[in-house]
Parts: sequence; C-alpha cells; structure tokens
Amino acid sequence: MKLPRQFFKPLAIGAPSPLHELPVQLERMIHFIPPHIEKMRAKVPDMIKTVDVILGNLEDAIPANAKHAAREGFIELAKNNEFGETGLWTRINCLNSPWVLDDITEIVAQVGDKLDVIMLPKVEGPWDIHYLDQLLAQLEARHSIKKPILIHAILETAEGVNNVADIAAASPRMHGMSLGPADLAASRGMKTTRVGGGHPFYGVLSDPDEDTNTTRQFQQQDLWHYTVAKMVDACAAAGIKAFYGPFGDFSDLEGCKAQFRNSFLLGCAGAWSLHPSQITIAKEVFSPDVNEVKFALRILEGMPDGTGAVMIDGKMQDDATWKQAKVIADLARLVADKDPAMAKNYGF
Repeated sequence: MKLPRQFFKPLAIGAPSPLHELPVQLERMIHFIPPHIEKMRAKVPDMIKTVDVILGNLEDAIPANAKHAAREGFIELAKNNEFGETGLWTRINCLNSPWVLDDITEIVAQVGDKLDVIMLPKVEGPWDIHYLDQLLAQLEARHSIKKPILIHAILETAEGVNNVADIAAASPRMHGMSLGPADLAASRGMKTTRVGGGHPFYGVLSDPDEDTNTTRQFQQQDLWHYTVAKMVDACAAAGIKAFYGPFGDFSDLEGCKAQFRNSFLLGCAGAWSLHPSQITIAKEVFSPDVNEVKFALRILEGMPDGTGAVMIDGKMQDDATWKQAKVIADLARLVADKDPAMAKNYGF
C-alpha cells in the first residue's frame, strides 16, 4: 500500500508522472477486434471514424496457437494507423498465462507511445494492479514513453467483486472497470451459459390472488444488477469509469439495447461492442436523450451558479438536480463534438 503522499509519484526513474485526472474522452463503446485476422486489420481505418475505442483483443476468443499472431497483428495496426480522438486499447492475456509478459513488454516497446489503455482480465485484487503498475513504469522509462498507459480492470471473478473498491483505488493508472459476466458466472457457480443479459428462469412471481384465481405473473429480473451497481459505486468513489461488458447474443438486438440502457441509467459510461450491429446500439444508448439534454440545459440556465431552487414545468429543481443536469449536459457536449448531427439535435 502506498501512502497518500506517495500515490502520484512515478514508480520508476524516468517514467511519466501519473495523471491526477482522467482524460476527458468519449467512450460509449469499446469495439473488440481479433488482430490476428488480416481482413479485420484492414477495416481499422474505417473503424476509427465510427467508434470511440478500438481494442485489439489478445485474450479470450483468440486460440492458443494464434496468440503470437494476435500480438504482432495489434502492433502492426497500431503502427499503421493514426487514431486521433479514437482510443487505442488492448486486452492482454491474464497474469497467470504464459503469454502475458511478452504481451506487455513487446507492445509497450513498439507502440507504447500510441497505446492509451491496457485492459487487464480476471483481476482478483489490488495486487494485480500493483504488479502491472510497476512493470509499466519500468517499461515506460526504458522506452521513453511520454504519457502514462492507463489500466482498465475486468471484474470477472467472485474474489474480484469482493475486492472491487480496493481494485478501483489501487493506482492513479486506473482508467475504469468492466463487467465480465461469462467468467464471473463460472467463478460464482451461476447456472447460466449466457454471456450477459437476463435469464428466463431468473425472476419473481406475483403473489397469488385467492379471490379471482388468476394466473400469477412472472417478471424476468436482471442477473447482473447487483454487480453492476457495486462496480459503479466503486468506480465513482475512486473517480474512474464503469462499463458494461459483452452481450453475447448478436441476434438479440432488443435484448442488447435493454441491457446497455440499464447499465447507462445505473452510471456506466459505455459497453463492449463485439459485432458491428452493437456499435449503433451503443451510440444510441450511451448518448443522452435529446429531450433529457434540452431539459438539463434549462435547469443549468435557471440556476447558473448551481445554488438555490427554481420551478421548471411545475417541478422543483435544486442543487441536487443541477448536478444531475450537469452530468447529462457534459456528456452531450462530448457526443456533439464527435457527431455533428447530434450536436444539431441537442441545439449546440
């Protein structure tokens, strides 16, 4: 554990100073690509124009015999493209794998100056973050990297959920955290093979009505509500971002939209997109509603200094709702900066 006065000191001589605040960045979707596939790398120039984050995946879904090719493919696409305002991330292999050390050392050595975030899978506790934090500082110093590479943890084990607050606050490198529902389900012993989303057997049954003998209604519930809310609280308290992870059923666009919307309303900044159809859904869901934005702007205009209270459309607005309005308006401005059509809709 680092003492508070040591928290923002570099962990290696010559490493860049840790950030005190996260960069202001639009990250509605983290779009995964398998970089060992050449035709997917060829699509990156067009993807840069349409997504907020491009992530080269090196871990799950990459066969063992393609791990080296995926790493080399990611390095190639990083070198061959300019990303501008679009984030460049990679998900490395887990820390107990035989590939992870080469993932970290080779990528930082060759494209560390372009890399924004390393996504670390199966984080169990702050010790995992501390290890990667120290190693990145050493590599940044060795290779003269000018800005610190941030860390994004995936919450996908029961132990990780138990330690979520300590993980979120483990390092100034922490960018955020994503829910990893498939591995988490296995770790908990949950009886589902679904990757994210609900389950038709998980729900509540209405009380019986003895007078009318009507059929009792079953309402499906969200398997992930508790975990997402706990993750959001930990991230918000630490000043980092929370994200919903994957939704595995590409054919169920409405289910994906509902799951993304729930996480957005709970406080998540974005979600993973594993298929092009999910990019559009994430853009829609994680961009604030036009009417909400216009009402939020009216609140901010009615309370310029954020104090007192005003009545708008018969509803009282005070300093608490002013804070809510500012969250929506600030996000809308980020969206507008990237999307001229949305800027027009918002009235900016």
